[in-house]
Amino acid sequence: MADAEAFRSHLEGLGVGLGFDAGMAVGADAPLSCPFDVRLAEGVTRTVGNRFAVLPMEGWDATSHGRPTDLVTRRWERFGSSGAKLVWGGEAVAVRADGRANPNQLCIGPESLSDLAGLRFRLVAAHSDRFGPSDDLLVGLQLTHSGRWSRPAGNPVPRVGYRHPLLDHRAPVTAASVLSDDELDDLSDSFVEAAVVAADAGFDFVDVKACHGYLLHEMLSGIDRPGPYGGDLGGRSRFHIRTLEAIRARVPSLGLGVRLSIYDMVPFEAGQDGVGVPASTGGYRHAFGGDGTGLGIDLDEPDRLLALFAEVGVSMVCTTAGSPYHCPHVQRPAYFPPSDGYLPPQDPLVDVARLLDATAGLKARHPDLVFVGSGYSYLQEWLPNVAQADVRTGRVDAVGIGRMVLSYHDLPADIVEGRGLDRRRICRTFSDCTTAPRSGLVSGCYPLDEHYKAMPARVDLARAKRAAEQARGGRRA
Repeated sequence: MADAEAFRSHLEGLGVGLGFDAGMAVGADAPLSCPFDVRLAEGVTRTVGNRFAVLPMEGWDATSHGRPTDLVTRRWERFGSSGAKLVWGGEAVAVRADGRANPNQLCIGPESLSDLAGLRFRLVAAHSDRFGPSDDLLVGLQLTHSGRWSRPAGNPVPRVGYRHPLLDHRAPVTAASVLSDDELDDLSDSFVEAAVVAADAGFDFVDVKACHGYLLHEMLSGIDRPGPYGGDLGGRSRFHIRTLEAIRARVPSLGLGVRLSIYDMVPFEAGQDGVGVPASTGGYRHAFGGDGTGLGIDLDEPDRLLALFAEVGVSMVCTTAGSPYHCPHVQRPAYFPPSDGYLPPQDPLVDVARLLDATAGLKARHPDLVFVGSGYSYLQEWLPNVAQADVRTGRVDAVGIGRMVLSYHDLPADIVEGRGLDRRRICRTFSDCTTAPRSGLVSGCYPLDEHYKAMPARVDLARAKRAAEQARGGRRA
């Protein structure tokens, strides 16, 4: 929109109450420039130099053995030179080969220690080359198992926490796909061993990923699962608590974070007009943080879960929502959906505001936890104004930047250093970074990043987008 007044008027018309600062503060005391402290462990506190965080940006571009390539290294170097002083997890790294979401996902093990240490070194060196000393830079590693969405060799090989009435048909789920209690115990041990490797590689903290429909997120909604890993919240969070406690015992100085989908929605699908519609309207019991309808939220259980996390040493939470596999508009609102997606069921700003408000609500209940928010990229040129308002009013501690980093990696530096935004590089949510991997291509910003523009894969991507548009009857992709 042309000016701030028009943007605020549009928000009022939607009934959306996003925080918004019309003017941006500049200098060391500006809200987005102010440092903050993170208590990583007993007696270990680190100061983070500003309020920007880079969110995990997986590129589907490692080797088939889970090792980094030049594209992976380039992405991590850009994270380092972004100007953000917190790098949340780098990217999703599978703790076991069978938990990879694609055949080119990074995978962690003792043999990958030098690779991960090298990535971290390149990130920190890029930061130091541009900004000088890096003692106020905090870098973590995200640990994951893809669960239902595992495709370690290209074809789906789902491992699930329970049989799901609406999602099982989207992957070849059978009774054998359900992880047993013993298998979950073993997997928890794999997370612990991965955390040890991360610590040895020099990372400041690990993120035990519990979001976006992957296994640890799915476990939180396993109300019908029998035994110790299902039922009430104590059972559904048992895997997480067991794992976090064991990491703390093995590596006491390593910080603990969790990227958490703080609410979920019923799965959506494209309706006849291409607009997203709920796959079921008869109530929905399997949404962690949901109100039972499938479309509303209830933060009581997320609130209680965060209290449990804090008790075992978690000091940082990165908030997101839902799953890009079944309700992408909830956490990744876009005007141009990916090839396998649907048109937004409402103005995407409604979804942005809901996520930011939910984060603020939980921050108010847990003031001692560091909260990193997400969902800001859709705001485009108004991202800095909303981010500043959220930090200034204590709604969030740090602002996470996801898709925007692919098109405009050093946006944080431009804002903190007072240059303003380069409008030519702002992410316009074309969703090519999602459509590409859905088509078997590496992820990146093909429209705006000159490196990806020049790749032969851009031609293949254009072909895949045309085919998807034709399949939808020519509707906007």
